[in-house]
Amino acid sequence: MKAVVLREVGGDLALEEQTEPDSGHVVDVRAAGVNFADLLIRRGLYPQMPELPYVLGSEVAGELDGRRVVAFTRGGGGYAERAVVDPDWTFELPQDAPFATGAAFLTTYLTAYIPLVNAARRETVLVHAGAGGVGSAAIQIARHLGATVHATASSDEKRDVVGRLGAEPCAYEQIDDLRVDLVLDPVGGDVFTRSLPLLNPLGTIVAIGFAGGFWEDPSVQWLVGRNATVSGFYLGRLLRLQPSFVRTCVAELLELWRAGVLEPFVGATFPLADANSAHALIESRRHVGKVVLEP
Repeated sequence: MKAVVLREVGGDLALEEQTEPDSGHVVDVRAAGVNFADLLIRRGLYPQMPELPYVLGSEVAGELDGRRVVAFTRGGGGYAERAVVDPDWTFELPQDAPFATGAAFLTTYLTAYIPLVNAARRETVLVHAGAGGVGSAAIQIARHLGATVHATASSDEKRDVVGRLGAEPCAYEQIDDLRVDLVLDPVGGDVFTRSLPLLNPLGTIVAIGFAGGFWEDPSVQWLVGRNATVSGFYLGRLLRLQPSFVRTCVAELLELWRAGVLEPFVGATFPLADANSAHALIESRRHVGKVVLEP
């Protein structure tokens, strides 16, 4: 079979012939999600770096024993024609849903859904990077939960996408006058710092990622004075330590998808041979929605 292999930190992704998996639950991959964690591994910045050479890819959609499924892989390997998946994290793809949307589902929607449904207050929500995979998922979920949603985006094209998803679009330069109960932030850096004063009393900002740079730690004095809460979200730890809770969330999200409330947003697809181009698109910040590889 063919798979995309990373052989050194910072190196190119190479499509190579690999040995077929001969044990475990093996999915014929029809689509593989590209996540920011994959880019961090390639840069050597992921906190739990795998041993190289390594086949990237933590989520796939495909066929398993005649079933159409979405799944988390077991230890990477999703950028391939066939991948070993974890049976505990394998779910039926909704009827008639394209495989590409399945590959855009698990990571993005869980990352958006869990902080939103567990927030103490969410009447008004600000979603940063609203045109991206997690951002577009968060807008859909927050609107379903009845929130008024503002969302940032870095270009007119992306702000048009945000508006079509049902949020009030704004540029990052325009956020200073907003007042919100909850901020979902996959950007980090200066955007995170500038978002802290936007919180209403008893509001929360959820740090999801650091695509725009590492966070500047807020002082405890500032948080006390503003009645604000900073929360972190890392899906990987929840998968390990609270699997039953996460599986319940997946079931709830799948039900919303089947009911037509949610629709995973695929912004671009690439063949496996163009995995470098897929990563370059994300690095350039020009992508919208989820980027997906299709063997």
